[in-house]
Amino acid sequence: MLDEIDWSDRLIGIKGSRGVGKTTFLLQYAKDFFKPNEPSCLYINFNNLYFTAHTLVEFAERFVKQGGRTLLIDQTFKYENWSKELRECYERFPELKIIFSGSSVMRLKEDNENLQDVVKVYNLRGFSFREFLNLQAGTNFQAIDLEDILKNHVPIANEICSKIDPLLYFQDYLHHGYYPFFLEQRNFSENLLKTMNMMIEVDILLIKQIELKYLSKIRKLLYLLMISAPATPNISQLSCEIQTSRATIMNYIKYLKDARLLNLLYNDSEQFPKKPHLIYVHNTNLMHAVMPGNIDRLSEIKTFLYNSLHAKYKVNAGKYHSDFTVNEQYTFKCGLNSNVSKQHSKLIFATDQLKIGKKNEIPIWLFGFLY
Repeated sequence: MLDEIDWSDRLIGIKGSRGVGKTTFLLQYAKDFFKPNEPSCLYINFNNLYFTAHTLVEFAERFVKQGGRTLLIDQTFKYENWSKELRECYERFPELKIIFSGSSVMRLKEDNENLQDVVKVYNLRGFSFREFLNLQAGTNFQAIDLEDILKNHVPIANEICSKIDPLLYFQDYLHHGYYPFFLEQRNFSENLLKTMNMMIEVDILLIKQIELKYLSKIRKLLYLLMISAPATPNISQLSCEIQTSRATIMNYIKYLKDARLLNLLYNDSEQFPKKPHLIYVHNTNLMHAVMPGNIDRLSEIKTFLYNSLHAKYKVNAGKYHSDFTVNEQYTFKCGLNSNVSKQHSKLIFATDQLKIGKKNEIPIWLFGFLY
């Protein structure tokens, strides 16, 4: 994502769910753009107890007086007046660039009067299949636009498969390739479960200021939605099972979506607070952590395709027996195996267990190259 950002902006927010590597991203920026021990760039973390007795503004003022020009701020939500003081720093120190990380649940721009007209916000995603493949196989594949894949998928897939067999890596990606901490020497599933609980306990309860006594309700709701996904939620039934109001259920679902534990698929022209057409698990790694060994393959590849597409494109519920409509233009349907009759359909078929496609049938792994 380093190449996607306009670094000339003076206030840049990096949003992302817990575990996707926001801290690593900030440190990588410092490594790529500054020399070691360069005094003009400094990384700070609001976990540091120093900021319980000192303000960000006074720290920034001292930093600028000593020649500081780029301040990298991590764990922003831990600082009570982060929004107000970031604005004050922006106005008082025009020579200072601030790049800060924020939870995906935080409102860095929308509904934020302090920052909405000055901050540029970027979303840090988990690894794509392409990025996972480059890491694991030592390749250097570049991202491919959707339009290019749709028009030229056969020669593109041929070129990739001449260098590596993507199917040898695809299932590993679905199981553990989305979150960068799979590279750590720890039990991935246990680590992901802990991360999921932190998303609920910190990113939802703390940031949204929800009382701890409601934690069990949100956790139960997430579990019920995950084991049935992808499915249309029965809000009345969930309200009875969780023992809370329908409105509260909808709010909880929105928070779980903001935390990037769920994806909500809407019909065209509809959005929250309307009930979603379908609820998906955000990514396949979460499916494997919560339901190990008990995952429907078609649901798994649909989840992969939705997550890959909506990273850069508008995705709505499909029409005419399709799964997804993309940019109000393309209709996609997932399939477990190849079928010659698909060649005559107006649908775009994303097919599992296929190395190289033909006509409107495209191997589903190739959509992992969109970013």
